[in-house]
Amino acid sequence: MSKRDYYEVLEVNKSASAEEIKKAYRKKAIQYHPDKNPGDTEAETKFKEAAEAYEVLSNEQKRQRYDQFGHAGLNQGAGGGGGGFSMNIEDIFNQFGDVFGGGGSFFGGFGGARGGGSRKPRGANSRIKLKVDLKDIANGIKGKKIKLKKYIACEHCNGTGAKDGKLNTCTTCRGMGQVTQVTNTFLGQMQHTTTCPTCNGEGKIPVNSCPHCNGEGIVRGEEIVSIDIPAGISDEMQMTLRGKGQAGRRGGPNGDLIVTFEEAEHEELIRQGSDLVYNLVLSIPDAILGSQIEVPTVEGTVKIKTEPGIQPGKTLRLKNKGLPVYGSSRIGDLLVKVNVYIPKTLNKEEKKAIQKLQTSENFNAKLDKSFFDRVKDNLGW
Repeated sequence: MSKRDYYEVLEVNKSASAEEIKKAYRKKAIQYHPDKNPGDTEAETKFKEAAEAYEVLSNEQKRQRYDQFGHAGLNQGAGGGGGGFSMNIEDIFNQFGDVFGGGGSFFGGFGGARGGGSRKPRGANSRIKLKVDLKDIANGIKGKKIKLKKYIACEHCNGTGAKDGKLNTCTTCRGMGQVTQVTNTFLGQMQHTTTCPTCNGEGKIPVNSCPHCNGEGIVRGEEIVSIDIPAGISDEMQMTLRGKGQAGRRGGPNGDLIVTFEEAEHEELIRQGSDLVYNLVLSIPDAILGSQIEVPTVEGTVKIKTEPGIQPGKTLRLKNKGLPVYGSSRIGDLLVKVNVYIPKTLNKEEKKAIQKLQTSENFNAKLDKSFFDRVKDNLGW
């Protein structure tokens, strides 16, 4: 089943601002909130669909890829966390709760947080920059290993923060992770649910804190993460790996790892989208007589022949010698732009040879309109 257009899901125009998208998502989420539609699987599906659309359109880089390539532009295929949307209801509450003002109650009007129970704090997201070269971009990389320094679960207490793993139910919230306060106003009694200040919403507190992590359940450490880098990526493109970020305190879920790709410059090739450009410089004799030369590509070099009398500014196109188009099977071309080197100084013999050529009809070009037309055609003006 094909996915609906994200702008259609939120009922906004493609030119909608970030604030307009946020408001549209809030409206849809309230309309299809599971607590407002108990047992309605269609409403829950639309609730998740709206969250998926907001997750993409609220992110500048993802929105740009989506506008350019559609849903295919989001299928990054990263190991452990590619472009798919796999958040459940709890994940949506955790990630997008700030859209609704937070404060323990997701909407402040439909009851407490989903399930009404304790909620362990989620770990922070990690962000790294990963440098890739044109060969990486051309072929992609399977299972690239990266060592990350981050917070990991304490092995001595299994991430619970409690010595010997022993926990007691919080007496303040009685294990619910939330406390409810009732205040009297001129409109009547108002009920407000907030995170329990004693257990920070976890519902449990350690009998004795683990001395190795000071009761936090996390310590500084290292983790090896495997990433599948898709072909055709571009500079500043981002990839999110779910659950590969910082460990959550006291057994809370991990944050995400956000990888931003940084494209390394090539010594000879210039990238233009999926095409590559090589500036070829010929000597005057090679330009006049034609020559066989080697041209660099991402994978090595290829030999090409230039025709006799090739003009400066002419572009030779080598099909499928460029880069893959991200999210597509198409491959760009290598554009070889011809330049001719004219020396500033000559020795006596060279000068005599050039002076002799001045008397030749071919070298004494008449600068008429047809000559300029040929130059413009070669330069693509």
